[in-house]
Amino acid sequence: MASFQEIIQSDKPVLVDFYADWCGPCKMMKPILEEVKGEMKDELTILKVDVDRNPDAAQSLGIQSIPTLILFKNGKVLWRQAGVVPAKQLQQIVKEHV
Repeated sequence: MASFQEIIQSDKPVLVDFYADWCGPCKMMKPILEEVKGEMKDELTILKVDVDRNPDAAQSLGIQSIPTLILFKNGKVLWRQAGVVPAKQLQQIVKEHV
């Protein structure tokens, strides 16, 4: 299995959702991310990172609140936002950076 660092180095955009199982707003992101994946298919990789199981990844990126979404391409952060983001807005953000 590829490491977090290997995945975000992709030349295809990678949307990372930092979440926790106990987080209410994080649960709201699941159907939103499924909708985005359904619309964007292979244009985008979506990766969910549980901050409780992967504290190093969360700490290295300074994740202070969840959910936090970060869009990477070639290892660079293109966009970042904490909180729930509507599907249409997420798709628009990704399309701006593809």
